[in-house]
Amino acid sequence: MKVINHIKKSGSNTQFSYEIIPPLRGKGIKIVLDMVESLKKFNPPFIDVTSHASTVSLNKQGKKIKKKKRPGTVSICGIIQNRFNIDTVAHLACNGFTKEETEDALIELSFLGIENILAISGDGNPKEIKNDGKTINAYSLDLIHQINDLKRGKYLTNIANSSSIDMCTGIGAYPENHFHSNSFDKEISLIKQKIEAGAEYAVTQMFFDNQKYFDFVEHCRNEGITIPIIPGIKILDKPRQIDSIEKIFHINLPEELKDEAQKNIQYIDEIGTNWAIRQSEELINAGVPIIHYYLMNDTSCMLNILNHLHK
Repeated sequence: MKVINHIKKSGSNTQFSYEIIPPLRGKGIKIVLDMVESLKKFNPPFIDVTSHASTVSLNKQGKKIKKKKRPGTVSICGIIQNRFNIDTVAHLACNGFTKEETEDALIELSFLGIENILAISGDGNPKEIKNDGKTINAYSLDLIHQINDLKRGKYLTNIANSSSIDMCTGIGAYPENHFHSNSFDKEISLIKQKIEAGAEYAVTQMFFDNQKYFDFVEHCRNEGITIPIIPGIKILDKPRQIDSIEKIFHINLPEELKDEAQKNIQYIDEIGTNWAIRQSEELINAGVPIIHYYLMNDTSCMLNILNHLHK
């Protein structure tokens, strides 16, 4: 089922979706399977699987070697959806992927019965042309256009009697503004362009202050943006995250949360869990259809939250 239909189906009952990352190269799939198995009883509507571009290094002969640090986005989506009967959302990034690789991924996802994509820019610096002559999508808006072309059966090369690939496309949204944007109004304008190109819903970057989400949604609605905007939550559960979250994701942790975590660092997972519970309860009371949790590769705190919310 498409994400947009899960949202419509939710009615007045808030559902909980999750985001995980593929294992590091050389690690097995068991950690992912165990995570999904532990979440399965809570009936998640869908699970997102992140995408990671290849990195380039030089071997002893000075030759460039291209290798993915975390491969497996497409296959993991297929395993989760077909083994656990839970819909999946495959992340597709611009940076680090050619249009040809993107088209191949979309074909494979379609064959696996996966109907959902989150179109993102990804890490790194966009370039118009690869050294091998293959083009890339410089920005996520370009990626959405490519996805929409395939919905109409338009491939990169002309193919007679080609089949269409019908995907539900989501986008990222940034209540505290995207760090690549120099103005909030510019970000709102870009969201509008992505909707015109085919985006059907948005998932926010993590935030720790619900008011930022409420203000962002109100701003979008005032600007005529009507697509669902799913709030994204991250559980603060490790000491290093007090600094790294702000630096990497360019967001602000509330001073109350930072002070409590720094003064009681040995209990940070409990502090972060309780904060996420309060966030979740307020969002549920506000009537959001889905809350999206950034789990990465650990469900321990999430299970405590779910057990609390399902009392």
